[in-house]
Amino acid sequence: MNILVIGNGGREHALAWKMRQSPLCQKIYVAPGNAGTASVAENVSIGVDDFARLGQFCIDKAIDLVVVGPEGPLVNGIRDFFENDAALKNILMVGPGKIGAQLEGSKDYSKQFMLRNNIPTAKARTFAAGDLVQALDYISECKPPIVLKADGLAGGKGVVISLSQGEAKAVIKEMLVNKRFGAASSKVLIEEFLNGIELSVFVLTDGKDYVLLPEAKDYKRIGDGDTGPNTGGMGAVSPVIFADSVFMSKIEERIVKPTIDGLLREKIDYKGFIFVGIMNVGGNPFVIEYNARMGDPETQAVMPRIKSDLVDLLAACGKGQLAGKNLEVHDDFAVTVALVSGGYPGEYETGKVISGLDHQGDSIVFHAGTTKHEDDVITHGGRVLAISGSGNSLEQARARAYKTASGIDWEGLYYRKDIGQDLMNYKG
Repeated sequence: MNILVIGNGGREHALAWKMRQSPLCQKIYVAPGNAGTASVAENVSIGVDDFARLGQFCIDKAIDLVVVGPEGPLVNGIRDFFENDAALKNILMVGPGKIGAQLEGSKDYSKQFMLRNNIPTAKARTFAAGDLVQALDYISECKPPIVLKADGLAGGKGVVISLSQGEAKAVIKEMLVNKRFGAASSKVLIEEFLNGIELSVFVLTDGKDYVLLPEAKDYKRIGDGDTGPNTGGMGAVSPVIFADSVFMSKIEERIVKPTIDGLLREKIDYKGFIFVGIMNVGGNPFVIEYNARMGDPETQAVMPRIKSDLVDLLAACGKGQLAGKNLEVHDDFAVTVALVSGGYPGEYETGKVISGLDHQGDSIVFHAGTTKHEDDVITHGGRVLAISGSGNSLEQARARAYKTASGIDWEGLYYRKDIGQDLMNYKG
């Protein structure tokens, strides 16, 4: 098969890396890609939202399968564009249409979907800019901590947890009135705080049947000990010690199956990934959010653990033929550490020369915000690299990831030193 992966991050490098291993993979392209994807695929200089050029490229290169990495093109309707074009509609695509992608594109839409389908989630109310007075009154009735979520896409940074009513009122004004997250915060959800530990669950579905991928736990905050502002993700671990068979069966019965049934009942033709953000509250799973694609950096911890032929699964998804498909998984642990630019998630500089990439050791170095300049690989984003170490224990996987990370350098490099540490000490 000729395959096009859309995106330029660590998630897309990990997907392309895994698909490259399949005997079904003839030629693989990544648009626009990065310095790392160029080692496993051919990069194509086309933006993720340039649907017309992406479509023409698929025709020119006889692409059989398109895998959409990031949420933007999905929310903006890339599947709809392809399906409405006679020359493109028969190309297999992994990624939902515009309506299905609203599970991620609108926090309010996804919350209402959960409520309609009796999926356990936190209580919440949605307010628009004209509802500021009502929003402030509602906050006065809420028990801190109070969670405020921008309704739209905010690059993983649109969630603020306020520790007091006063702080929450100041934040809601920033979001609704001052548009702290731009158009994404034209509506804001005020949500009850769920006290527990998070888990990311990944579902590949053709809208009728599904396969569960390995679960992961990601680390969103910039600082050790989960301190500082939210980022797009500073690391991930898979498997997750508290996600035993009992807890995972609760997730499947209470969340995954009702989600797929809800999509069917509401006639949403969904072919792609569903990333379910779960909070484990005293042994019971609650949905924090849905995403319409794989997670980043979780994909970089999940892909090394998959034993099955990923291309075979993705093609079956695109054809609507996932029934009877199984996923084989390695027993190994994987730990992913994100290496970021100094100043991230705030302002940061790019164009820094990266050294040490020739000595990867026992780990895989997935590129995210990188590009080539002459013979050098340079930084080209906030999250620059994701180092994934594997081992027969969490401790060994951590040691391998951090050993490789310690050998890489550029001006301003930063990474958390405690990814997976909480799970090594987890007592339940």
